[in-house]
Amino acid sequence: MTFEYREYKRNPLSESEIQTVLGQLNVAANTLLRRREKAYKELGLNGNEDDATLVPLFAQHPGLMQRPIFVHNGRAVLCRPFDKLLELL
Repeated sequence: MTFEYREYKRNPLSESEIQTVLGQLNVAANTLLRRREKAYKELGLNGNEDDATLVPLFAQHPGLMQRPIFVHNGRAVLCRPFDKLLELL
């Protein structure tokens, strides 16, 4: 199996890509929020923000979003722990 790695800091996801991934994960954006990220504190986030608030912030501050996320055949999984990847394979 081949895969494509995307360096999230050099090539961040667009807002539409983030919305697509959220749909594939079937989760709200706040479930992917990294609360220990510096930007979390700097932006005054509390973890209760809605998708409309967080999606643009994830695009602007990609470190706010949990990773790695693996996408395969229109489905996605957050690979934390990493063996969650097996759910898609």
